[in-house]
Amino acid sequence: MIKIIISIVSLAIAGGVFFIYTESAYSNTQLLQTNIDRHNQALDKAAELKKLQETLLSRFNAFNKDEVDRLHKLLPDHVDNVRLILDLDHLASTFGMALQNVVISSPASESAGTTVIGSIGAGKEKYDSLTLRFSTHGTYANFVAFMESLESSLRIVDLVALSLSPEAPGSAAKGTNTPAAASESSYKYDITVRTYWLR
Repeated sequence: MIKIIISIVSLAIAGGVFFIYTESAYSNTQLLQTNIDRHNQALDKAAELKKLQETLLSRFNAFNKDEVDRLHKLLPDHVDNVRLILDLDHLASTFGMALQNVVISSPASESAGTTVIGSIGAGKEKYDSLTLRFSTHGTYANFVAFMESLESSLRIVDLVALSLSPEAPGSAAKGTNTPAAASESSYKYDITVRTYWLR
């Protein structure tokens, strides 16, 4: 009889130890194992991403540097207003013209962000743009040559607006230095262009 009582008491103590300590310790162990598995998965993913980064970097380094520079000029990853104005002015100067009264607008994302609808729509685009307004003077032939050079340049530029007006005979061929240009009619050109860059 005493053996039975001792067995029952021992069984009760063992059950109490299991429910009080062993079960909670086992649950904690399972939780820790789940966290370990999740961290191992994150480490495996990080290793995969590191390997992918090295692969992409090696492919990028294999590109011709001149071609990459041309691509950056075609669609830069930032806006450089001063460089854009200097490039346009240099291009115009090759045809005896000069940029005047340059006005740069705000980027499209800033102007669109003034409204709730605009700010929602602006975030969907992967590129941004700004408009550049300027005036110049010269003969029509030089202006056409300037626009053709601008069209064939690497930088993406859209012509937004253009107006021209004849100048007074006394100011003919302003901005040109060639005697032949002095006999041609000179015009004033008001030009608005838009250019783009990646965000």
